[in-house]
Amino acid sequence: MLNQPSPLQFIQDELLAKHGIRLFIKRDDLIHPQISGNKWRKLKYNLQAAQEQQQTRLLTFGGAYSNHIAATAAAGKMFGFETFGVIRGELIKPLNPTLSLAQQQGMQLISVDRQTYRAEKAELATRLQLELGQCYVIPEGGSNALAVKGCAEIVTEVREQLDGKLPDYFCVSCGTGGTAAGLVTGLARMSVLKVFPALKGDFLKDEINRLIWESVGKKYDNWQLISDEHFGGYTKWNHQLINFINDFYEKFRIQIDPIYTGKLFYGVWDEIKKGRFEDGSTIVVIHTGGLQGIAGFNQRFGELLRLNNVET
Repeated sequence: MLNQPSPLQFIQDELLAKHGIRLFIKRDDLIHPQISGNKWRKLKYNLQAAQEQQQTRLLTFGGAYSNHIAATAAAGKMFGFETFGVIRGELIKPLNPTLSLAQQQGMQLISVDRQTYRAEKAELATRLQLELGQCYVIPEGGSNALAVKGCAEIVTEVREQLDGKLPDYFCVSCGTGGTAAGLVTGLARMSVLKVFPALKGDFLKDEINRLIWESVGKKYDNWQLISDEHFGGYTKWNHQLINFINDFYEKFRIQIDPIYTGKLFYGVWDEIKKGRFEDGSTIVVIHTGGLQGIAGFNQRFGELLRLNNVET
């Protein structure tokens, strides 16, 4: 049911050849149609912990287009958990493709206004469990120490797929920091990680460091936050990004999304053009999935993305 280890795909391109760069894409988007990318990595040990604690309900949080909400709903159905999703903001009917998918997978959606969501998230979990019964609580985006443990396994898989070697660079998109923290701990200073946040601001640096410390009790300095490729912030975009995503699909037949991986690959290509990777180096870019969000993006902004055959 789950395609692991996910494939490592070699990419050929004129820009890469010009700089003598070998680039591979770790196709975590192919792990599962709905529990794909970093979402399965983050959920894996959380689901195991929930089972060990004999919990039967999962309670988690997210926005109206959250990849994590969709994946948790699908994972709950697959592994026999009742799922509850606390959604930031009003539930507008008809539901968007993300929330419709979550509901179809059996998730009960709970709407909380944005102000309350921001101010009382910690208390919400406690209060809701008084109403719903005891739940295993997974944070927004799924990022905690168990998520870091799951994402660290990407490094082991890549090493095995490259015949025992590690690339010079790993590259990954970032929303809540769990996947980046996992890669850092898995690498343990053996390669450089470049992190491309989807959000504006450098606050994620502190969050990634916190997750690393909580997971392994160490600090690492072999990673960089590339904070100028976010196109204005979370969910922000322009037609330059949309054209890049469509061209990327036409060239490589690989689908990427406008919130996370589109900005990641745009940023990687931009960094290569600017000479910020050493010529002759090997790069592995992690495809963290998120393709379910394309349907919602096209619904909101028009059919800008030609990737209309994405599974939802």
